Amino acid sequence: MKTNTPMNTGKPTKNSRPNALRIWKQLEEHLVPQLRLSVTDRAVYAYLLSHSRLEGRPRLRFSILGLARQIHVSGKPLREAVRRLADYGAVRLVERSRTGHLVEVRLPEEIRGAREPGASRTGNDGASRLEGTDFWRPLKLRQAIHAREGGLCFYCLRKIRARLHCLDHVVPRAHSGRNSYRNLVSCCMECNASKGERRADDFLRSLYRDGRLTPAELRARLGALGALASGKLVPLVQV
Repeated sequence: MKTNTPMNTGKPTKNSRPNALRIWKQLEEHLVPQLRLSVTDRAVYAYLLSHSRLEGRPRLRFSILGLARQIHVSGKPLREAVRRLADYGAVRLVERSRTGHLVEVRLPEEIRGAREPGASRTGNDGASRLEGTDFWRPLKLRQAIHAREGGLCFYCLRKIRARLHCLDHVVPRAHSGRNSYRNLVSCCMECNASKGERRADDFLRSLYRDGRLTPAELRARLGALGALASGKLVPLVQV
């Protein structure tokens, strides 16, 4: 199966290439420090960016094995870096198949919470603080995550009492999941225990197979999972 070398998807359009120097300054001066990207995160994002948007293409198809060989990073930390970048909103997973991953790569200025300082004039300074906030420890921020779900389990949609709900990492801590509002959900104890270290989408499909979600609910939950990762499910809280 020929999936070892990343390949571009989509035709570049005339004058569609952004200013590479400006993009790289945004990456080094704003994106890396604001999102606290690790060396591996930076290497993965830089490669994806340079082989997609900087060539005038919005998307890139790659295999984990091929990308690992290109940037000299082993498979496990590379997979975790790709997941973190999706969590940050730097990339959006469009498709995952036997031929690899198809992702939509976002420019630094398109990533919520990673704007240049001047962007604070339009109200983006609050978004920037939000992205770097730990929602696990302060009680009021944990409560904000529970309130965002409206008293329902994010996974099975069961109504849960305040004393019986708990927070779950969509991407488990064991897989470098963050304490971000994009990665924390309110859920029932049963789902929290059953999910374990499984991927959230796989767990949702298991709930469907067990008859705990209808087809429509499964589609809605998978959609909510995507909205969560892209930063659209923002809790109502001042940070």
